Amino acid sequence: MAKKAKFKRVAVAGQTTDGRTIAPEWLTQAAKNYNREKYGARVNLEHYLSPFPDSDFRAYGDVISVYAEEVEIDGEKKMALFADIDPTEDLIKLNKARQKVYTSIELDLDFAGTGEAYLVGLAVTNTPASLGTEYLQFCAGAGDKSPLAARKQKSTNLFTCAIETEVEFTEEGDKGPGLLERVTALFSTHKKQSTADLSDVHQAVETVAKEVTSLDADLQKKFTEQAQTITELTSQQEATAKALADLTAKLEGQEDFSHKRDPATGGDGTSIQTDC
Repeated sequence: MAKKAKFKRVAVAGQTTDGRTIAPEWLTQAAKNYNREKYGARVNLEHYLSPFPDSDFRAYGDVISVYAEEVEIDGEKKMALFADIDPTEDLIKLNKARQKVYTSIELDLDFAGTGEAYLVGLAVTNTPASLGTEYLQFCAGAGDKSPLAARKQKSTNLFTCAIETEVEFTEEGDKGPGLLERVTALFSTHKKQSTADLSDVHQAVETVAKEVTSLDADLQKKFTEQAQTITELTSQQEATAKALADLTAKLEGQEDFSHKRDPATGGDGTSIQTDC
């Protein structure tokens, strides 16, 4: 499980270092300008940073972000710089053993020609004297022979006085997906569900289409059979009608004897007289 340090104060305005006093604006500029993608400050021992990964003076972590805030110290308000540190396991072990509990930052007062301050390094040390005011002033007076000259990334850079920093490392547990991840997952699930639903609908439409096609074929067959039956019945009716018409015409052409009487057979004209 990853660990990170809570924001801790690493520098305070007004401290004297190598004869220079830390100006509040240097700390606010450092906070405003810090960007790991532009230049990330690494945690080191005593402002030494070896290029060799197995050296005791290798990097012990990274400064993730910084911010400046006014604090009250001994009844006086001063600008302070706070740092968020991503430590290595070695730094965590040192911290648990109460080693290297003082911090000192390296400021570039003209970073990349911008004319503004930038945090370029953060050192941890065991004693404030190793990077204290008197020692820093002594080193500044030594010029190029200063014991700290070789430790600076630029000769004009500033080391702040070491101050005790109670670094408290916290475990970053799995907090679960954030709001954006949850919303994205929701839409993804909805999309998958919608795709599945559309697939089901498509299958249903295909099934209905097949059934309709089959039903249409059956109906068409039945309609055809009915049409043939109607045609046959019509032909039969026409034949019957013709036969009836022929019969009627034939009957009408025959003599009608239903109302005629046979002629009466009278005498031969000879009167028969009766003897009354």
